[in-house]
Amino acid sequence: MLKARVITALVLAGGMTVTVLYFPTWAVAWVIGLFCLGGLWEWAGLTRLHGVARWVYLSAFALLMLGLARWGLDRGWTANTIMAIAVFWWGLAALALRIRPQRIPLYLVGATGPLALLPAWFLLTHLHGNAAQGPSLTLSIMLIVWAADVGGHVVGGNWGRVKLAPRVSPAKTWEGVIGGVALATLFALSAGLLLDLPAATFVAIGVAAALVSVVGDLTVSMLKRNVSVKDSGWWLPGHGGILDRIDGLVAAAPIFFLGLVAAGIMG
Repeated sequence: MLKARVITALVLAGGMTVTVLYFPTWAVAWVIGLFCLGGLWEWAGLTRLHGVARWVYLSAFALLMLGLARWGLDRGWTANTIMAIAVFWWGLAALALRIRPQRIPLYLVGATGPLALLPAWFLLTHLHGNAAQGPSLTLSIMLIVWAADVGGHVVGGNWGRVKLAPRVSPAKTWEGVIGGVALATLFALSAGLLLDLPAATFVAIGVAAALVSVVGDLTVSMLKRNVSVKDSGWWLPGHGGILDRIDGLVAAAPIFFLGLVAAGIMG
């Protein structure tokens, strides 16, 4: 299992690095969009949607993506509006984790899927094509989130003692969060220096994104527990489903974008 997990992670990381740095924005939009569609397919499973209903759900999401692409992925005010909606949604998700409801209505789970995934797709694509160092910044947020995940997995798995949210995700610990944020901080610092950005500011943005990525991870864990499943899918050997891999990134992307706008890095 560990070998499969490592191989899958290396293939994904290498493939996304090449795609983000060397492919045009329209191609990056397609690749990220396919991951989001895969994630939404699994999200539909968390609502017990099957058959035709599941395809209708996925098709409606795809039409929303095409509509936004047609409207224009380069419109700054559209990006800022979507960012605000996404930040509000993830704030509600964090509140739900705090309240820890015993049961979440499946229709509500279904309604929130596009709110989680669509903004991440739009903002990452917009960032790639419109920021001064768009491809590098897009890769940076991916690496920061992956670093937080790896650090959390290694530190939490070896030294984790204090449970973070035992009713939602029993395996997660505070030590894992600290280890993940520490590794993400190193990646953010390195990226800031390499991109000649204000190091302290970029580290602060990276730390905020890493922390919110935990909210994304826990939110999907809460939804899986709501329907008593362990993994969202089986597409990625050693990792479970696509949603299990992108849950942190879809939560972190709006916060990262907000930080760039607030710092004047992203106009």
